[in-house]
Amino acid sequence: MLSRLLSIALVLVLAPLLPGVATRTRGLLTGRRGSPVHQLYLDLWKLMRRGIVYSATTTFIFRLAPVVVAATVVVAALLLPLDGHAGLLRFSGDVLAFAYLLALGRFLLVLGAVDTGSSFEGMGASREVAFASLVELGFFFAVATLGVATRELSLSGMLGLGSGEPMPLAGPSLAMVAAGLFALLLAECARVPVDDPATHLELTMIHEVMILDHSGPDLALLLYAGAVKFALFGALVVILIVPRSGVPLVLWLAILTIGLLGVGVAVGMVESATARLRLSRVPLYLAGAAALAGFGLVLVVS
Repeated sequence: MLSRLLSIALVLVLAPLLPGVATRTRGLLTGRRGSPVHQLYLDLWKLMRRGIVYSATTTFIFRLAPVVVAATVVVAALLLPLDGHAGLLRFSGDVLAFAYLLALGRFLLVLGAVDTGSSFEGMGASREVAFASLVELGFFFAVATLGVATRELSLSGMLGLGSGEPMPLAGPSLAMVAAGLFALLLAECARVPVDDPATHLELTMIHEVMILDHSGPDLALLLYAGAVKFALFGALVVILIVPRSGVPLVLWLAILTIGLLGVGVAVGMVESATARLRLSRVPLYLAGAAALAGFGLVLVVS
């Protein structure tokens, strides 16, 4: 129990650092100074001390959305075996709960965007829902691969080491699933080449345009939730590719920290080397990410 609490606390505290690492890496590789890696911590502290402004056209849905988005990602973190063995919450089929907790947060965020009555936010919400359907397809291909390989229906069984035995998954399938999840991370966390968190053009924004009307602590909750989601997908990739059999807890927490920071650096490298895709090409990108996980499933089944 203590190891699970420590690993969850580590991820929740470390989460705001990861977008900063990605942004800093992108800045260094493109010849710009950029903001410090701890910038999001400063932004969250500043936003928590500000007031909240609500439009007269919004309802309780707009006010509820940030709370639900933040709560769902934190509860989803409790399902992941972040200590390398089991999640704090574990039950058969919890992988579906993980996926649909994130979907519930997205649903409320979309409703909050539409609730403002803004055409720009409605356009961003439409894009978010359309692309999210393809992200979920790729995610379910990935978990299907892990489920078939381990004969488990829970994240702790698929990714943990309750019996102390390594996961019976072939290397090529594991690599495909990890690569597919990393590609989906870029889409799910609104990063280049799917979205750009630094853009200010409403016509091309997806996630950022949906939170334009949020302010103060509400905006802080949304920014923190986005960072935690980044950390959760990064942790999935790290847990998949790093062997954990016989690794002490302290060493595993160090490996998890380095791995998450490495994922942040990798995201920054991708963003510095690629341009944002046209919106018409994003479905092809997401289909390719889903196909990677799907090929892993084919290898496991065959």
